[in-house]
Amino acid sequence: MAHLGTSVEYGLHCLLWLAEPGAAAASSRDLAELQGVSPSFVAKIFPRLEKAGIVSATPGIHGGYRLAQPAAQISVLAVVDAIEGRKPLFECQEIRGRCALFKGRAPTWSTQGVCSIHAVMLRAEQRMRDELAGSSLADLAGTVARKAPAGLDGEVRVWLGDRLQARLKARSGDGPARSTGKRATEAGTRATRPRRREAP
Repeated sequence: MAHLGTSVEYGLHCLLWLAEPGAAAASSRDLAELQGVSPSFVAKIFPRLEKAGIVSATPGIHGGYRLAQPAAQISVLAVVDAIEGRKPLFECQEIRGRCALFKGRAPTWSTQGVCSIHAVMLRAEQRMRDELAGSSLADLAGTVARKAPAGLDGEVRVWLGDRLQARLKARSGDGPARSTGKRATEAGTRATRPRRREAP
């Protein structure tokens, strides 16, 4: 947990859409493009979430990802650890024993016990982990839902459904759908993409 970067942000935003009541399975590409973020980047995140038991994948054109357990049972900490791995907030280099005055022989008092700087960082990390463990995906989704305009969840379902239908038409080999499907999908994305949800 040395640095919570873009992977965690993208992962949590994508999972919020899957936490919607009645949310259908969605591809990582659709979830990424819904929010205007890199599909290839998001595609690397979801296998980690699946391995951690946070999402499950259904193969096939109708498939995609869905939550593997209720959103209320998925802590933010579980998502962070699944994406980033369990990393320390701070890695102590034991500089306290390197003082030039020690001439290469650090006295016992200088290295006894846990480094005081490291101890502060350990306490800070524990508090952060406690906070993340106490916040669930459902908590985040509820906060966002209260801020979002009524009907946004329906708009998202329609947008994702349209994406699926475009893929089905393209795969079926319909001449007109195949030739215009991509342009229609791109135009539909520009015209009907729901307003972006703000982070809580």
